Amino acid sequence: MITGVFDFVPETARRPYITLGEAIETPDNTHSGYGRQTLLTLHVWTEIRGYAQGNAIVDRLVALLDHQPLTITGRRWISTRLEFAQALPDPDPRIRHHVLRFRITSTILQEV
Repeated sequence: MITGVFDFVPETARRPYITLGEAIETPDNTHSGYGRQTLLTLHVWTEIRGYAQGNAIVDRLVALLDHQPLTITGRRWISTRLEFAQALPDPDPRIRHHVLRFRITSTILQEV
């Protein structure tokens, strides 16, 4: 379905692929411990007319991540929720860009 998932896209990469995007982390502390809410952005890039291919990749990502448990080193996972998914045209008319944002809530297992 995709050619890879990249933090840095190699010049030889062919679409469709996913890139790891921006992450925003905010405290979500309780009286009994420290927690975090992380907003993680994923980008889906396709090079095909229309949005169908990108929408199929987005649907698969949502099925894999939304409300699904995650293993996070040093943290106890609480929830993963899809915040939004948006399909965008690119200035290059051959490219389609889909943006997804997930909110991940977790608590820190060991105090710093």
